[in-house]
Amino acid sequence: MAFNYDEYLRIEKMPTLWCWGCGDGVILKSFIRAVDKLGWKKDDICVVSGIGCSGRFSSYVDFNTVHTTHGRTVAFATGIKLANPDKHVICVAGDGDGLAIGGNHTIHGCRRNIDMTLIIIQNFIYGLTNSQTSPTTPKGMWTVSQKAGNIDPTFDGCELAEAAGASFVGREKVTAPKKLERLLMQAMEHKGFSYVEALSNCHINLGRKNKMQSAMANLDWIDSITVSKKKYDTLSPEEQMNLLPTGILKQDTEADEYCDMYKEVQKAQQGLRGPITQDDFKKKI
Repeated sequence: MAFNYDEYLRIEKMPTLWCWGCGDGVILKSFIRAVDKLGWKKDDICVVSGIGCSGRFSSYVDFNTVHTTHGRTVAFATGIKLANPDKHVICVAGDGDGLAIGGNHTIHGCRRNIDMTLIIIQNFIYGLTNSQTSPTTPKGMWTVSQKAGNIDPTFDGCELAEAAGASFVGREKVTAPKKLERLLMQAMEHKGFSYVEALSNCHINLGRKNKMQSAMANLDWIDSITVSKKKYDTLSPEEQMNLLPTGILKQDTEADEYCDMYKEVQKAQQGLRGPITQDDFKKKI
């Protein structure tokens, strides 16, 4: 029996404004299936998105949604989660939105380990605004802002999230939608800040301008630069160069979660306990 996506979509917004062949739709469907399998009530979910192609995500799902300003997705979501700690908060941002203008907020969301999931739709380019270099654009690729070829060092968002303190970090690609669905389930079930990078194609504003003339060619390229974490760990440093591992890259179930710590701050301010000390934390400073 076919899965009924209509229950979770704002049908009046269909069809989407995404380009034909765009991987954003695959990510949307994987996310909906993950929510369905988790059995969450729609009223218990808030999806927050920013600006860019990924910003449309919140317009299409029939949950509580907030469409925020550019780069401020995690900041808005932090306020929502602190005010509603019993709700499930999911952020969706592009690599430009979440790692460039919004990079600072992403870092501090990771650092605080607040219980939310950030899905970065990573297509290696500013797609909506016509092909400017993003923090993840590979060196040498043509962009409208670096027509001689990109010379900027390339950002690895997953490594950044790990270093900044996210307690769950994972990456998957749209050519493996069932794996992406499972990864999203694991991320959303995890208590703490979950960073998920979903590798997607932008065949219009990255692919065809870099000798990938179709969506499938762009997807084939993504397949060529990815390998499972299990296989990645068996490779030499030289073999690992220019490859991105997929799967769960970090999972820490012992890290202190921000909403729990904030409850203790509230108790201290209400005179129900003494001040916060290092003894209150699982991991010492």
